[in-house]
Amino acid sequence: MSAYTLTKTRFLEGVWEGLLVATEDGAPAPEIAVTLHDKPIGGVTVAETTSAGRWAVEVPVPVQAVGDGVQTFLITDARAGGVLDSFTLIAGEALADDIRAEVDLLRAELDMLKRAFRRHCLETT
Repeated sequence: MSAYTLTKTRFLEGVWEGLLVATEDGAPAPEIAVTLHDKPIGGVTVAETTSAGRWAVEVPVPVQAVGDGVQTFLITDARAGGVLDSFTLIAGEALADDIRAEVDLLRAELDMLKRAFRRHCLETT
């Protein structure tokens, strides 16, 4: 059992960010490991915050991980070996049947139709 809990705060510009909180008083500084397909990811930073027992975690997504398919990153407590959190990137053909992609496509088409309709109304008045 890990002495920490990890909560995602945001995922922006290729960097997953989270807040790591010690569940026990006096927990040692954390050792975090991030893997993709059982290979370690480099560039992971764990920085102490102004509050005791809290650390900011940043996981940069390597360029090699961006592409077709499903990529699942595991964030683990290197000491205890337990999984603290994970995040997944889905792109390309694997996403083709996803309802969220369909909704996003419909929104884009609706925006295009709205612009065309407004332009038509301006031109015909």
